[in-house]
Amino acid sequence: MFTHQTPKTLMAYTPERNPISTWNKLILSYRRYSGSWAYLLHRITGVGLVAYLFIHIWALSSLTHGRAAFTKEMATFSSTPFRIGEWLLGALVMFHAFNGIRIAMVDLANGARYHKKLLGAVWITGIAVVVMMFFLIFSSEIFA
Repeated sequence: MFTHQTPKTLMAYTPERNPISTWNKLILSYRRYSGSWAYLLHRITGVGLVAYLFIHIWALSSLTHGRAAFTKEMATFSSTPFRIGEWLLGALVMFHAFNGIRIAMVDLANGARYHKKLLGAVWITGIAVVVMMFFLIFSSEIFA
């Protein structure tokens, strides 16, 4: 009887299956390039904003339980830990928005030559806006 065996050299390449090691190598390879970090942070902030969207919809579902339940939940959301979370959410939004504008300028307006300067502008503008948001959100505690 004839049995056909495929030599190992003709088989498809199967990489090592170690996701933690692969993830670490990916993260550590980003340390030299600012554009790579901007790409990674843009993706992370995008995932964070999607997660917030689901939390926001869940929080608004308390409207179906009546005005008292909604008022109680809004009082909880007015506490200091939630206000800090709101400020951090604003930081996510600002970086994602300004970096999105930078990406559009790099892709559409021949901005690839200036992508590092544009990224610097994203950071400076984002930090300035987030600091202003801090004073707006916490002005009642700061100036009380």
